[in-house]
Amino acid sequence: MLRQAKSPMRSAEASVPFNYKWIALLLALVSPAAAQEKRPEIRAVVGVLPPMVVEEGGHLTGFSVDLWEEVAARLGAQTSYRIVPGAAAVLDSLRTGKADIAVPGLFYTAERDREFDFTYSILNAGLQVMVRSPGQGTQDRPLVAFLELLFSRSMLYWLIAALLLLLLPAHVIWFLDRRSEDGVSQGLKYFPGIFHAMTWAAEGLLGQAMLMPRQRLAHFFANLWLFAGVVFVAFFTAQMTATLTVDELRGAINGPDDLPGKSVATIAGTTPVVAYLHSVGAQVREFAKPEDMFSALLSGKVDAVVTGAPVLRYYAAHDGAGRVKTVGPEFRKEDLAYVVPLDSPLRRRVDHALAALHDDGTYQRLYEKWFGKE
Repeated sequence: MLRQAKSPMRSAEASVPFNYKWIALLLALVSPAAAQEKRPEIRAVVGVLPPMVVEEGGHLTGFSVDLWEEVAARLGAQTSYRIVPGAAAVLDSLRTGKADIAVPGLFYTAERDREFDFTYSILNAGLQVMVRSPGQGTQDRPLVAFLELLFSRSMLYWLIAALLLLLLPAHVIWFLDRRSEDGVSQGLKYFPGIFHAMTWAAEGLLGQAMLMPRQRLAHFFANLWLFAGVVFVAFFTAQMTATLTVDELRGAINGPDDLPGKSVATIAGTTPVVAYLHSVGAQVREFAKPEDMFSALLSGKVDAVVTGAPVLRYYAAHDGAGRVKTVGPEFRKEDLAYVVPLDSPLRRRVDHALAALHDDGTYQRLYEKWFGKE
C-alpha cells in the first residue's frame, strides 16, 4: 500500500497560526505598558501652599493639583512634578525652561503677563489679613500692653480732660483762699498763686491733698472737689480697663486699614501683595515658606500676615485653629490661573480642557471639595 507523504509546505502552514497566536498574546500584554509610556509628559512646577497645593506623605493634592490632574487626563498626558519653595522659584523654573506649566495658581498681573502667558482663571480670590487670636497676643507681653495703653490716643484725651477740669477748681480756690494765712494759694498775686492752687487741685483729684483751704466757702468747695476726684478716678479706671479689654479682644489690627506702620509678613515673590503692602506704608517681611511666615506671626515677630484669602482660611481652620484668625473683608480680588511660558502651545489646550471641566460640573465638584458650598 502506498502511503501519502507529508507535504513540507502544509506542515509549515499548520505551524504558522500557532506562532502568531503567541505573538498576538505577547503584544496584548505589552501594549498597555507601551501605550502608557507613549503618553506625552508635562513638566509641572509647584510650591506647597495649602489648600491650592498640599503635600501628604510625598503625594501632592490640593485644589489646584486636583484640577490640573483632570486637565491632564483630558489632554491625554501624564505629569511630572517639581516642588520648589515660593512663587519666585516657581516663575524661575518657567523662565529657565525647567517646567512647562506652573500649577499652584498665581495672581494675574500686567508685569507677569509681559513675560508669561496665563490660562483661563481657575479661581477668583482676594487678599485677607490674619492676626493672632485673643490670648495669643499682648497678654503674654504685659509691659508692651502697658506702654501701648500709656501712649495711646485714649490716654491723651483723658489727660487733656483732667487738665481742663483742674482749671476751674484751681481758680475758685485761689480767688476764695488767696487772703488766708497759710492757705493753699500763699499770696494775693495771681502768679505764682494759681500754680499752687492747680497743684492742690491735682492732688485733690487723686485724693492726695494734705492741706485744706482756710476760708470757709473755699473749704466747702474743696470738699466737693475731693468727692468729684473720687468719682473721676473711678470712672477713669473703668474706662481704661474697658479700653484695654477691647484692644485685647479686637487687636490692634482689624483689617487692611490698620496695616500702615505695622510689621506684615507675606510670601516671597508675590509681587502684587508686596507692592500693595509697601503702598500702604506697612513694614514688609517676605518668607519663602508659608510655614515660616505663620511661625513668625505666632511668635510675635510680625503683627499680621497678608496673602491669598483661601490660604489663610485653610490655615486658620487646620494647623492654626484657635491660634490665629482672619480679620476684615477680603479685598483686591483678582483671578488666579495656571502659568506657561510666553507663546506656549499648551495654553490653548489647557483653556479648552478648563472650559470642558466647567461645563460637565467637574470644576464645581472640586471647588466644593476644598472650599465647601457657598
